[in-house]
Amino acid sequence: MEIDFWFDFASTYSYPSAMRIDALAKSRGINVRWRPFLLGAIFNEQGLNDSPFNIYPVKGRYMWRDLERLCDSMALPFRRPSQFPRNGLLAARVACWHAEADWLPAFVRNVYSANFRDDLDISDPVVLKACLTAAGQDAEALFAQAQSPASKERLRAQTAQASELGIFGAPFFMVGQEPFWGNDRLEQALAWCGDHVSP
Repeated sequence: MEIDFWFDFASTYSYPSAMRIDALAKSRGINVRWRPFLLGAIFNEQGLNDSPFNIYPVKGRYMWRDLERLCDSMALPFRRPSQFPRNGLLAARVACWHAEADWLPAFVRNVYSANFRDDLDISDPVVLKACLTAAGQDAEALFAQAQSPASKERLRAQTAQASELGIFGAPFFMVGQEPFWGNDRLEQALAWCGDHVSP
C-alpha cells in the first residue's frame, strides 16, 4: 500500500503533515512516496503571484492563528517565519532527486523545522547543509547534483505532474487517483489507503 505525499517546503500546513506522516503511515503498513513540488508554479498557473495567505490578509491572519493552535495541540514547536513564503527550490531539488533514499524523510523534517521552528532561511545553503548533515549526508555532493540540468528538469517535470493531477495546494495526498487536500485530511487519506488499496 502506498500514499503519495505532495508537499512544498514553504507550505505552512505541510509542516505538521511532514512531521507526522511517516510514523502514521508505518503504523498502518503504508509506504509514503515523498513528492516535492513547487507550489508557486501552480499558483502562477492560477494567476496568483504570491501566497493566498499574503494576498488576502484576513485569511492570512486566520491561517497563522490556526497553525499556532494546531501545532500546540500536537506539541509541535512553531515560530512564525519572519519571511513568508521562503524559497525552497534547492531543498526541493535535493528531495526530488533523492525521493527514495532512506534519509529523505529526516532531511524533509529538518528543513521544515528550520523554517517553521527556528525561523531560518531555507534558501541558504548553510542552513540546508546543517539539515543534510543532521540526516547523515554529504551536503556538498548533494548540492552539486541538485544544480545539474537533470536534477532541475526532474523537479520541473514533477511540478508539471502535480498540475496534471489537479493538485492546487499543499499538502496534498494521492491514494491512487483519490485526492485528499490539507493536513486535516491526512488521517482520512491513510484510512482510505488501508480500506481501498490491496497490500
